[in-house]
Amino acid sequence: MILALLLDLANIAGGFLLAVALLRRLPRVGPGLGRFAERMAPFGWVVGIFALALGVMFVLIHLLRGSGIYIFELVGIAVGLALLWDRLTGRPSPVPQPNADGTTGVALMLAIFGVIAILVGLDGLITPD
Repeated sequence: MILALLLDLANIAGGFLLAVALLRRLPRVGPGLGRFAERMAPFGWVVGIFALALGVMFVLIHLLRGSGIYIFELVGIAVGLALLWDRLTGRPSPVPQPNADGTTGVALMLAIFGVIAILVGLDGLITPD
């Protein structure tokens, strides 16, 4: 139960880091979210490790129990891989930076996925286990 909560929080935090390029465009709250994301960005790899490890753990648990795979696990794995991309591959990360003005291409897709990850994390918080 605590691990499911941690995965939901990792999905929300990781989704926020991925979606910050879109969230910065919101009127009145965008600049504040951008400043918060700039302070949180150096710890994105920690969120990525939590999301990836907990997502894989829950996939293995649910596969061994035979109950199937749930969306929050797959989102956690994808968030973890997106946040750890530069550390895993050695190539620059396609994740939009908190201070980036334009979001296009892969960065836009990741930002939209970040919004989806936030929604999945919030859904996991209110849905009983």
